Amino acid sequence: MRVVSCVPSLTEWIADVAGPDVVVGRTKFCVRGAPHALRIGGTKTVDPERIEALKPDLVLANREENVKAQIEACEAFSTVLVTEIRTVEMAWQEMTRVAEAVGAGPAGNRWIERIRGAWGDPKPIRERVAYCVWRDPRMVAGGDTYISDVLRWWGAENAFGHLMRYPAIDAEAWSNTHIDRVLLPSEPFPFQEKHQAEFEQPTALVDGEAFSWYGSRMWHAVESLRQFGG
Repeated sequence: MRVVSCVPSLTEWIADVAGPDVVVGRTKFCVRGAPHALRIGGTKTVDPERIEALKPDLVLANREENVKAQIEACEAFSTVLVTEIRTVEMAWQEMTRVAEAVGAGPAGNRWIERIRGAWGDPKPIRERVAYCVWRDPRMVAGGDTYISDVLRWWGAENAFGHLMRYPAIDAEAWSNTHIDRVLLPSEPFPFQEKHQAEFEQPTALVDGEAFSWYGSRMWHAVESLRQFGG
């Protein structure tokens, strides 16, 4: 099996359930799991010709992370599996599908069972948070994102859960929204301590991978999420 992964978190997932040698191509943002796989561009700039040269059996993509036309071009020479993950439960479903597609269904099931046990049941809501994904303009995770569902699972209501995708929030809308705490993740914008002074609400610097990466990173993120969940 030769797999080209255009999804960073699923690159790590495939490497863990099927072995790193299965992944022959990856994006430059796939920094975990398959360091020796050849780069095929960024998540928004994958190169179909470079992918074709790798003679993959499977190209793995994600509806949110990748560009439709670039991925559809790969259908001319390979099987393409497009995932869509907007909730924690959807993550486990798609992780199962990907593991089965690379011939590692039993290993995937074992991983998911372990992750489910570590995550437990959703926690009671204890605070209302804004999860920033970009600084200028100030953009947040909306209610139809995996990030938002992870927040809910670990006991936080998304203050901008009524909005979709990753909206930019102007100063008036921000000041008119009740926010107990602002979460500033390490990615995609690398928030740092110096940025905390830009917010009037209490802030916390958090591990972006813990809230936005599905796959086996869900297991590695448990300690960070437990601390966040109090």
